Amino acid sequence: MERFFAIVNPAAGGGRSAKLAGPALARLRERGLHVDVIASTGPGHAVQLAREAYDQGYRRFLAVGGDGTAHEILNGVFVGRRDVKRVSLGFLPLGTGNSFLRDFTSQGAEASLDALVSGRTRAVDLIRLTHAEGEVYSFNLLSVGFTADVAALTNRFFKPLGPLGYLLGVFFRVVQLRRRAFVLKCDDDTGWDDRRCLFLTFNNSKFTGGKMMIAPNADPSDGLIEFVRWGPIGRLGLIRMLPKLYDGTHIAHPLASRRPVRHVEFSPSAAVDVMVDGEVRTVECRALDIIPAALDVYI
Repeated sequence: MERFFAIVNPAAGGGRSAKLAGPALARLRERGLHVDVIASTGPGHAVQLAREAYDQGYRRFLAVGGDGTAHEILNGVFVGRRDVKRVSLGFLPLGTGNSFLRDFTSQGAEASLDALVSGRTRAVDLIRLTHAEGEVYSFNLLSVGFTADVAALTNRFFKPLGPLGYLLGVFFRVVQLRRRAFVLKCDDDTGWDDRRCLFLTFNNSKFTGGKMMIAPNADPSDGLIEFVRWGPIGRLGLIRMLPKLYDGTHIAHPLASRRPVRHVEFSPSAAVDVMVDGEVRTVECRALDIIPAALDVYI
């Protein structure tokens, strides 16, 4: 089907999406795109809408909102299927973070509109998390530890404040700092890594939280997961290093490390908070895998 299926999250960006989605979609139609539009009504609804649209034959999707909207669309398409027909995804980035597009452009919505009208796409990878109850797909990153703790707190209390809310979440989690082990091994590792850490992130793209460059070496099209680990740094050291998370130079810290991997296996353990594309799920992790060139993104 040549038509786009656009899912609008009216709550994205603290309600900004509800005000701006109509004019933005009208601009696309004026420039010749055929777009069918529906609004989601709450968390998880876009998953259902995307699943039904795919079953009806749609292969071009448009996320009108933030990274969470795109995340739900992709999971509606991919979860439970191993023979997905080629799909493409465009963005009208009207949400709070919109981290994923920062890997490609600083022009936001204007660059997305231009790519949609000109038909310019790029093949990108997806990360699949297998957990005790099923699977989740990520186009941005998954993380456990401090970063997931911050996201859980921010989403619960501060999300309407945008980037300021994320900074408040960081501040409170520094005060409540936890450093613990997440037992895992990667690719051909022969032993389990059970070292304590501040956080672990498994990245498909560079940015999270809007402008934080957690994984400066990540490439969403290289067929690899960029695994970033930060060891058990203390509060004062973390406070001094926090600004470096915004330009990626935290990687140079003696307690930080990074490596490209294709497969991660987790030792069976209790469920933990996992941040997936900005949203937090509490799951018992089993494995991570990269799905190379899984879809086309308009960018």
